[in-house]
Parts: sequence; structure tokens; C-alpha cells
Amino acid sequence: MSIITLTSDIGLQDYLVGAIKGQLWQHCPGAPVMDITHQISPFNLPQATYICKSSFAYYPPRTFHIVLINLFDRKADHVLLAEHNGQYIACADNGLITMIAGGAPTKVIKLPLHKTQPRDTFSILQRFAEAYRELQNGKPLAELGEPASGYIIKNNLQPMTGQDYIDGQIIHIDNFENVVVNITRQQFDEHRQNRPFSIYFRRDEVITQLCETYADVPEGHKLALFNAAGYLEIAINKGNAAGLFGLQGFTRDQLTSGYQKLSFYQTVRIIFG
Repeated sequence: MSIITLTSDIGLQDYLVGAIKGQLWQHCPGAPVMDITHQISPFNLPQATYICKSSFAYYPPRTFHIVLINLFDRKADHVLLAEHNGQYIACADNGLITMIAGGAPTKVIKLPLHKTQPRDTFSILQRFAEAYRELQNGKPLAELGEPASGYIIKNNLQPMTGQDYIDGQIIHIDNFENVVVNITRQQFDEHRQNRPFSIYFRRDEVITQLCETYADVPEGHKLALFNAAGYLEIAINKGNAAGLFGLQGFTRDQLTSGYQKLSFYQTVRIIFG
């Protein structure tokens, strides 16, 4: 059977994650269920996008990814199921599907929710489980629901660029308080054009070279590198960069306001030349 993955902003403080897995195993006996994370910051779609894109890429074809983020942004009568890069992504109609796919997925359908059931996490999960079973039984995606039109589209905030600079935003702070910025290696190389560079964060911190590993600098020293997912990371070797430098991640309010409400605690600037 195909793998089912779970990603959510539920946390691990109560019964929900355990109950979700129990419900999945009731509806999909024998299905391998894997956690990606349940520690996404509440309602944080850019962070969820970074985590999902970076992890989904390593799963085999036909993996069924259930993303339980911001499920109740509005009262809805359907959820979405998409096919993207040979895998399936199931989530609420809240814009996340286009953020993960980087645009419109190959195929998207609307799964109608059962009218007689309450609009809660478990009824949504049951709908996803039903779709998973039908796909396992060979039913084509197009026959599981109606083609999605008019679903919510949201785009990731891209770095702001100029001839001699890139301004990125902090999208994730990991368990070691390393800081991940929404600047990819490809974007960096395209703008750098072999020029020297300086990476500025806060007002008085600068890094002028890239490392391959944390061990390239002595313990307690700051560094910049591109992580395994291909994103710029600011770190301290065996230290906590976010806490020491007072760096902060993206918040829900900035999803619509973009850079207008970003502070210098949330941005990283690279200057070339």
C-alpha cells in the first residue's frame, strides 16, 4: 500500500495526533502512516510550504500526503486533493496547494464533505481516507470528485531583488535555532554572477563567505550555508543563532501584507559587489 504522511500545526500536547492515526488505521487498515511534523507554527503557510516541499521530494510515487494546516480558515463544503510530481496532496482549500506546488498542480479535484457530518478535523480526515482507499483500489483521481475551479490560489513571498542585492525573509527556525531564509542556491547564484557578497542580518552582523558544514568555523562562530533543501541558512556552530541574534520567523499577519510589516529581525539582505 502507498505511504500516507501527516503534516500539521496541531502540536503534540493533546490527544489529536494519536486519534488521527487511529482513525486512519480504522479506515485504511495496514496503511503505512508516517509523521513529517506536527510542529508547524499555527496557521503558518510559508513554513508549512518549506517543510512540505523539502520532505515530499524524497517520497516515492503515489505517496498520499495529508496536510492538516489552517483547516478552518473558512467554513467550506469541500477539501482539495491534487496530483503533483506523481504524488497526492490532500489539504484544505486555503491556498496551500498552490504554494506547495509552486503554481497550479497537474490535477486538482474537490472532495465534497459529507453534509450530515460536523465540519471538524475527523470528518475531513475521513474524507481523505476514503479518497486514499479509492485510489488504492485503482479508481482514477478524476472520478473521486469534481474538477477544481475557483479554488484559492496563494503564492509564496519571493525574495525582493535588485541589481546588486537580494532581500530574503526568515521562513523557518529549526530545533537548533538555525535560521532558514527563502533564498535558494539557484537564486543566489543567478544574482551573484561570481561577484563578492556580504550577507547582512540585524544591523551589525555580516557574513562574507559560505560554508559547506557547520564544522567549517570554530564553535560559537556564525556561518552561512545552503542546507540540504537548497535554502540559505544562518547558524552558529553548536549555538543558537535565532536566540542570540534575536531573529524571528514569519507570522500569520504577514501572509497578506508581505514585506510591508517585516522588521529587520525577520529579514536577511545579501549585497553583491
